[in-house]
Amino acid sequence: MPTNFPRPVTLSLVIPCYNEESTLERCIERVQSIVDDMLSLELIIVDDCSKDNSIQVAEGLVKRFSNICLVRHEVNQGKGAALRTGFAHVTGEFVGVQDADLEYDPMDLKKLLVPLAEGRADVVFGSRYLYSGERRVLYFWHSQMNRILTFFSNMFSDLGLTDMETCYKLFRREILQSITIEENRFGFEPEIVAKVGEMGCRVYEFPISYQGRTYAEGKKINWKDGLRALYCILHYGAHRSPVPMQFLVYLFIGGAAAVFNLLLFLLLLQTLSVATSAIIAFYAAAAFNYWLCTHLLFKKHIRWKSWTEQLVYYLAVTGIAVVDMAMTKALITAGMGAVGSKLLASGVGLILNFLARRYLVFPEKRIEQ
Repeated sequence: MPTNFPRPVTLSLVIPCYNEESTLERCIERVQSIVDDMLSLELIIVDDCSKDNSIQVAEGLVKRFSNICLVRHEVNQGKGAALRTGFAHVTGEFVGVQDADLEYDPMDLKKLLVPLAEGRADVVFGSRYLYSGERRVLYFWHSQMNRILTFFSNMFSDLGLTDMETCYKLFRREILQSITIEENRFGFEPEIVAKVGEMGCRVYEFPISYQGRTYAEGKKINWKDGLRALYCILHYGAHRSPVPMQFLVYLFIGGAAAVFNLLLFLLLLQTLSVATSAIIAFYAAAAFNYWLCTHLLFKKHIRWKSWTEQLVYYLAVTGIAVVDMAMTKALITAGMGAVGSKLLASGVGLILNFLARRYLVFPEKRIEQ
């Protein structure tokens, strides 16, 4: 494939490696084959404490190729941690990720680099789902889960991607090194997408080929990583989503806290009075609600110190509980049934709780793009 760059460029590729002795050497050879007069490569292999002979293979590659740097973790930490280590060593103008298996074709990197080299893009993603050529057909539910996670990611990042979980992500180096990577495993993918979206980067997407492998062939991602990805989508993206979206997330949080309240109340009722059980369960559920809010919805750019934040939070919770009780009594006095009165008061309380958290306890400036 001819290189259509307007000028010579250098691409640094971070290659996380864990038990890839059977594919690492061939992968590196394929990557090296894309070098030409307009494209130079810097390869950072990060061995994540492999248990096989991957480190020996990598050491042999370092001797063969002068553009390879080898870094090793003494303890297995995960793909995200390996990438974080690798990104700290890159020096190229542009930076990308290359898995150590043979699922992706390095030749695709050339077309992904074009908008970066031309100065039109800050980040370029390769999409496995835009490709019109041949591809290996594998797991239906795995591909559907990727699409579902991409859909949810787009809802919170406000990016119209087709493949959030793709390996091929290229960045201008200054963009990537301005982002703090927190995830250690495959949560890196939704985390980086959320943070790229929050920065308002110019993002492009290109179709790429994909020859997926089976779990017997070494595929490592599993359903637990899918759950973690969903958590990361909320944790890193929900705080900047539109208020209606935040309210939908809060409905889940409020529902989970309500169930926790009921179960704890029934448990305590076996040994304590009704009033004592209700009060303990109520404030314990409020604490659970607070924890969910700070992990799934808010806790970004907050202005309160921790103890002040919690004080404001519990004062707001107590105030809304008083409003709930007063409204319930007033509606019953006005002639409404007990069930209807409590449901209406609870609905108002739910909205007030969300508004108090969004604008009082966890106030933050929305980042406008």
